[in-house]
Amino acid sequence: MNFQQLRSIREAARCGFNLTEVANVLFTSQPGVSRQIRELEEELGVEIFERNGKRLTGLTEPGKGILGIVERLLLEAENLRRASKEYAGEQSGTLSIATTHTQARYVLPRVVQAFRDAFPQVRIALQQSAPEHIAEWVISGKADIGIATEGLSQFKELVSFPCYTWSHVIVVPKGHPLLGLEEVTLEDLGTWPLITYDVGFTGRGHIDEAFRQAGIEPDIVLTAMDSDVIQQYVSLGMGVGLVASMAVDQGKHQEMVAIQASHLFKANIARLAVRRGAYLRGYAFDFIQQFAPDLKRADIVNALNEANAQS
Repeated sequence: MNFQQLRSIREAARCGFNLTEVANVLFTSQPGVSRQIRELEEELGVEIFERNGKRLTGLTEPGKGILGIVERLLLEAENLRRASKEYAGEQSGTLSIATTHTQARYVLPRVVQAFRDAFPQVRIALQQSAPEHIAEWVISGKADIGIATEGLSQFKELVSFPCYTWSHVIVVPKGHPLLGLEEVTLEDLGTWPLITYDVGFTGRGHIDEAFRQAGIEPDIVLTAMDSDVIQQYVSLGMGVGLVASMAVDQGKHQEMVAIQASHLFKANIARLAVRRGAYLRGYAFDFIQQFAPDLKRADIVNALNEANAQS
């Protein structure tokens, strides 16, 4: 048994049993992958995969249990590598952060800058996507840390921490009629075309929930993942924008005015997540505390240890 065999098993499951994709991921040949899988099956005396001819079609019942063990073995191997570097005093490496555009564009720049000043030998890989992809990347080990508002607390494979709360704001061009109101209501917003985030992004669920509870059908004429895109179309007069408060850049959109909307929509919680059972380098703890200063290292360690004990 060797690690290449274990990786072949894991990647076959991740790649939908497509051995050509597995070979690309592992930088080897398709026959080589097939051989690694078959040799491990012969050594264990059990078939891990269901087959249709030479093609893999799924996991056998024993294979499902074996895959979980393989995942844990490879995770612990990576933990061992990380721990050895930590104990050797190495302050170099790569920290992979998966997050949304809003976090990457408006929240993380100051955090990344401070982190790089403290750890100039550590490279940062910033990956942006939807919350469900962020969770998948952390679970699979493609990212060390995930940051998002939605989704991260829903996965048993992750340990997540609340970091800060934020609210939505209404953005309109200067001179817009909504600016003349003492306090904007949902009924007021319901009379205007709205531009906001795609479903599943940046607190969109709280926006939909507020209108639903009020019995109002909002006229959402355009959605986007990117706050800058939303504000650009608002500036063209296409509608009233609903964006995250931290995404309002008065220097970039000087023609725009933000109106508080915390009385209309529930506050959102930005969360940070790591993979259950993963070993965190010392600099990863520093990054977490740069992002969420209220999180103490001892509390993070205790939460991780407790979660690992339950797994």
